[in-house]
Amino acid sequence: MTMIYRPLFDRAGPDKVVRAGVIGAGHYATAIVTQSRAIPRLRAQAVADVDVEAGRRAFLSAGFADGDIAVCEGRADALRALEQGRRVVVGDALALMDLPLDVIVEATGVPEAGARHALEAIRHGKHVAMVNKETDVVVGPILKRLADCAGVVYTAVDGDQHGLLMGLVAWARELGLEVLSGGKFRNAEVVFDPASGTASQGRQTLTLEPAAAKALGAIPPGGVARAVAARRDLLGGMARIANSDVGELAIAANATGLMPDAEDLHCPVLRALEIPEALCIEAEGGILAQRGAIEGVTCLRHPLDVGLGGGVFIVVACENDYSRRILTTKGLVPNRRGTAALVYRPYHLCGVETPMSILCAGLLGVPTGATELLPRVDVVAQATEDLLAGEKVGGDDSPRLKALMRPAQSVRVGAPLPLQMAGGNVLTRHVPAGAVLTVDAVAAPADSVLWSLRAQQDAHFLTQPIS
Repeated sequence: MTMIYRPLFDRAGPDKVVRAGVIGAGHYATAIVTQSRAIPRLRAQAVADVDVEAGRRAFLSAGFADGDIAVCEGRADALRALEQGRRVVVGDALALMDLPLDVIVEATGVPEAGARHALEAIRHGKHVAMVNKETDVVVGPILKRLADCAGVVYTAVDGDQHGLLMGLVAWARELGLEVLSGGKFRNAEVVFDPASGTASQGRQTLTLEPAAAKALGAIPPGGVARAVAARRDLLGGMARIANSDVGELAIAANATGLMPDAEDLHCPVLRALEIPEALCIEAEGGILAQRGAIEGVTCLRHPLDVGLGGGVFIVVACENDYSRRILTTKGLVPNRRGTAALVYRPYHLCGVETPMSILCAGLLGVPTGATELLPRVDVVAQATEDLLAGEKVGGDDSPRLKALMRPAQSVRVGAPLPLQMAGGNVLTRHVPAGAVLTVDAVAAPADSVLWSLRAQQDAHFLTQPIS
């Protein structure tokens, strides 16, 4: 698909260069800066981070000399440095908004900061490449609408799994294929070694009794549901989906219309060749109650197999018998009935491939993410243990919270509160284990852009049902 980009980019003019400012200087953002050095049409000119030394390191990692990097205090200082051909580092991200930049990349991973920065970028007429899924999952739809109204782009990015999944779903649908299910492979895989009778994930290893190890063997015809349940029981925490994974899948659900089959997702442990068998509807031998489901998968593999952790996939179907025969005999992995086939991308390259999204926004004025982004689902937080009044709510990495994907609701008293809105705020009452955090259980922060944008989103989108 990428072969069409060059002639499209050329239409913007052979000398057009996209000037990008990156907010955040972590692992992902640094890769954007380093890779941009190899892309003639892209110039990462400025990095903003509260730790200016991290910003400097990003440019140093890209091969810039120390003298080519300027740590600047204000707009005049930054403009002067840019005119001298130097790269700019600032501690205040809002300083980027008044600089001659085309695209702002938000990569802080902080929900409130992401909301504030994206809104200001849109107000200043700049495109937004949203790496920050913690913001996107809560207020992405309203930010996209505001960007559309302002004539700028708001987009998820290539390099992150939810952005890549959007592209894979769009590709299949443009070809007239039905997407039965789609999702992401968790980064954490289960490696089963039949010779030693062990199942490993990172540093954790389980030694299995021969009878128990049979659950990780080939799934017999008609045995998908039993095998999925047996593997989940056997592997315990190895099979548990992370809250951050649920967040990414929720963004993809809002973009594609694929919906969760269960609020806590099935997250089956599967070999790649088992996916089209398992992630289709029950009537065809799978575990899904509905067509068009979003799902996460823990990849099960042999020690000598290539890993799929970090990739994305879709399971597709085709009405025409002849076309379906092509799908299932020319390289795609089919189910036993030949009614569905797996299409997958076994990797995501983080900031190394995000420049394609930045270029599409800056040169073409189009997103690589969704052209339509609706608040179909929310990620809400279920307490895994008793939470006490006065405690601060953890973020999406908290083991005290379990992420659930539910149909989106307006944020109002008694309704579930999105996890990323709750994080960092104080509980006003006791929340027992098993209960979902609601709006009235959390003290609303003062002057929150995130909460304000969410109120706008609810008022605009959630007055009528969303299809």
